[in-house]
Amino acid sequence: MTNQAPSMGAHQAAQSVIEELLRQQNGTPERTRFGRIFGVSPLGDGSVSWYRGAKGEIAVGEILATLPPEWRIFHALPIGKKGADIDHIVIGPGGLFTLNTKNHRGQGVWVAGRTLMVSGRRVSHIRDSEHEADRVTRLLRERMPRLAAAQPVIALVDPKSLTIKKSPERVAVVRDTGLRRWLLARPPVFGSAELTDLAAVIDDPATWPTAVFPPTEQPMVDFAALDAQVRQAHLRSTLWKLLGLGASTAAAVLTVPPLVAALMNVFLGGVENP
Repeated sequence: MTNQAPSMGAHQAAQSVIEELLRQQNGTPERTRFGRIFGVSPLGDGSVSWYRGAKGEIAVGEILATLPPEWRIFHALPIGKKGADIDHIVIGPGGLFTLNTKNHRGQGVWVAGRTLMVSGRRVSHIRDSEHEADRVTRLLRERMPRLAAAQPVIALVDPKSLTIKKSPERVAVVRDTGLRRWLLARPPVFGSAELTDLAAVIDDPATWPTAVFPPTEQPMVDFAALDAQVRQAHLRSTLWKLLGLGASTAAAVLTVPPLVAALMNVFLGGVENP
């Protein structure tokens, strides 16, 4: 009796990123008692970017989950030999979309044609998104030769600003807050029968390359526990900083009156005794 591989639709948002994050965390030393008390992050240096990426993909996944029922959402689909994956594939009346989620919380994003810069630093998001869409299109056309090409989308999570001087030719760059509205505004290209066929192909594990790493047991449960530790550490660190600021302010308040009195004595003494 053979075990049937789970469908791709069973994947959770950020699942691949979370599995890599947990692998990175395996080599991270445990925090000391004082580290926990003073809010030292449990994340290792190599885990921070994976954690941010996971938070971004989860946020976008929650937005996609609010789409109408005729839309289908797939997460964390393997496409490469080195563990590369597609963050999200979205299909609906408006087309086939590959979403590349980027968590640039608090950073300025500037776009002009094929150039995309984050806080003044040029990044390869546009090229990477095109490559992912092309790869998905090739894989799906092996089963559906006449399928329209996938539309690449960069979904930006909570950027400080988004300035688009010139839109890229192929890639849509969209804030997370406007993603749902943007998808629903696409003109219809698929009927219900086509969407059913396409969803079946995407859902079939045989359509996709075998994942490089075996699946991790209960990754979402482990991530929830780690996320709680990270948020608690951030809260404690913030409280200690506020306590430090409060103590400094109180010390300054207590120090100022004697200092002013001393200066006045010097000044008045100087006036009385020229």
